[in-house]
Amino acid sequence: MDKILLVKEIYIEAFRNWRNIFLKKYFKAFSWFCFALWVITMYAFIFRLSTGFAFD
Repeated sequence: MDKILLVKEIYIEAFRNWRNIFLKKYFKAFSWFCFALWVITMYAFIFRLSTGFAFD
């Protein structure tokens, strides 16, 4: 049990400052990616509505 706690402590100490920077950039990129997918979806839906596509 002591070895597991030691490994956990080493892991937490090694990535303490790295986590905030990485997560901040990751979530910013992920949010822009999701927004781009939403814009593409809205464009496709509006295009289909404007061309008279039958949603059966």
